[in-house]
Amino acid sequence: MNFAIEDPVLTYTVSPYQTACGAVDIAMHTIERYFCPGEDTYLTDSIAEAVIKSVRKAAGDCLKNPEDYTARANMMWASSLAHNGLTQCGREFQLVVHQLEHEVSGMYPEVAHGAGLAALWCSWARYVYKANINRWLQYASNVWGLDIDFEHPEKTIETAIDMQEQYYASIGMPIGLKELGVKEDDLAKLALDCSRNKTRSLIGYKPLAYEDILVIYQMAYERG
Repeated sequence: MNFAIEDPVLTYTVSPYQTACGAVDIAMHTIERYFCPGEDTYLTDSIAEAVIKSVRKAAGDCLKNPEDYTARANMMWASSLAHNGLTQCGREFQLVVHQLEHEVSGMYPEVAHGAGLAALWCSWARYVYKANINRWLQYASNVWGLDIDFEHPEKTIETAIDMQEQYYASIGMPIGLKELGVKEDDLAKLALDCSRNKTRSLIGYKPLAYEDILVIYQMAYERG
C-alpha cells in the first residue's frame, strides 16, 4: 500500500501474547538493520536506537494496560518507521534472524513469528558479536544504557544480550527453541533449508554458512 490510516483503538483487543510477538517483530525489523554492514551512519543509528527503545517502552505499557492509547499509537508509528527502509539508510540489508526464523515457522506453523525471533536472536547475537565489537558496544551503550567496560568490552556486550533475553522473558516470549516445541532432530534440516542446501550464506559482519547456521540453531535449542 502507498497510504494507510491506522486507528490504535482497533488494537486494544490484541492478546498479550500477540502484542508481545508484535513488539518483538517490530523492533527486530530495525535491530537487524542496525547490525547489517555499514559505516558512518550516525543519523540512521540514532533513529534506529530511538525506534528500538520506544517499542520496548510501548510494549511494556500495552501489556500493563491494553487500552493505553498512547502506547498503542506509538507502537503503530514505530511499526512503520521500523520497516519502511529509513533505519537501513547507508547500510547493507538482509534480515538474517528473520531468515533463520522463517524456517522454524515454516516447519512448525504453530510458532508465531515474533516468538520465533525472540527464541533465536540472543543465540545469534552471542555467536556473531565478536565480528564487530565496536558496533555491539554502541548498541549496549545507546540502547541498553550500559557503561562500557573498556578493559573487558565483551562483558559489556554479553550483559546487553542478557538484558535483551531477560526482557523477552519478562513479556512472555521464549528465549530458546525447546519452548516452542522444536525437536533437536530437526535442527540440521532447518539449517539445510536456511542455507538453501548449503548454497547461500547470510550476510553480516560475520557471514553465516550452513555450519554457522546449524550452530546457532543448536545454541538456541540448548537455551530454551
